[in-house]
Amino acid sequence: MKKTDVIIIGAGPVGLFAIHQLGIKGLDAIVIDNLDKVGGQCIELYPDKPIYDIPAVPECTGEELTKKLLEQIKPFKTKFFLNERVDEVKKDNENWIVNTNNNNQFSAPNIIIAGGVGSFEPRKLSLKDAEKFEETSLFYAVRNKEKFKNKNISIFGGGDSALDWALELSKFSKINLIHRREEFRGAPHTLSEIKKLEKEGKISIKTPCQLSSIEGDKNITSITIKFDNGKTEKIETDYILSFFGLIMKLGPIAEWGLNMSKKTIDVNPENFETNKKGIFAAGDICTYPGKLKLILSGFHEVALASVECFKRARPNEKYRFEFTTSSKTIQGRLGKK
Repeated sequence: MKKTDVIIIGAGPVGLFAIHQLGIKGLDAIVIDNLDKVGGQCIELYPDKPIYDIPAVPECTGEELTKKLLEQIKPFKTKFFLNERVDEVKKDNENWIVNTNNNNQFSAPNIIIAGGVGSFEPRKLSLKDAEKFEETSLFYAVRNKEKFKNKNISIFGGGDSALDWALELSKFSKINLIHRREEFRGAPHTLSEIKKLEKEGKISIKTPCQLSSIEGDKNITSITIKFDNGKTEKIETDYILSFFGLIMKLGPIAEWGLNMSKKTIDVNPENFETNKKGIFAAGDICTYPGKLKLILSGFHEVALASVECFKRARPNEKYRFEFTTSSKTIQGRLGKK
């Protein structure tokens, strides 16, 4: 079991800023997120979309904001557990025990839920037989590209993820890029590169069509696709990569006994604690009178929650508020001289 001062659920901007606010108070944290990278909604939903409500930053993208937050928390050397979902939370005296789907177990007096509007999960193939091939021949994310070397890969999707991985994996594998529409939604430059590789015979584009069946026993051997004109084609396939976007689910959080209002968590606006002592919620997932769903609001919420976290993690120490401009202790933690 891994012990820490605070378990943060969610690696979006609010979760990242929570690390900073806890770190300058001398508290250690670990972060758990269901996605394969940090950034939350900013990275998954609008990495290139301008954000205008960050103080002193007239305009930045979701990706730029994430990079700056990561730079800000670098001194705290926080450990991230990505591609991981919290399945169970249970009380153990003054601590909370968290169990994940990867069989990790954590213990801390505090939990901060900064999960945006819930966890992101891939939109799965609707084909009945697809599920039995998941994590052996069918994947919704690429965790280790070496696994896909020198294989026949069928990639489904029309957005950036599908195009980016088609481009990358075409360096050493045969790629079929399959989309239900003629038009792709990805970046024009990437699409241009894909078209070049199609002419060179390194990528085969199949549109407009959809998956009709999957053939194979323990592993996929081939797939059949059906075009809009009714024609079918069988394609030799070792792996399917499916990128149909993400859906947002509240997930196991709904079962933790927290007071809920319309899929959001009720909190005390004095410290953003839920009805469970030591469990806090911040960002879009929490609600209270006057709540505004802004990244700015989430930053304020974790700043106040971190004070209560300190009191619970250090019950024998008195919390003393200090400005970062004047505290040598804080400047030391940030690596400043």
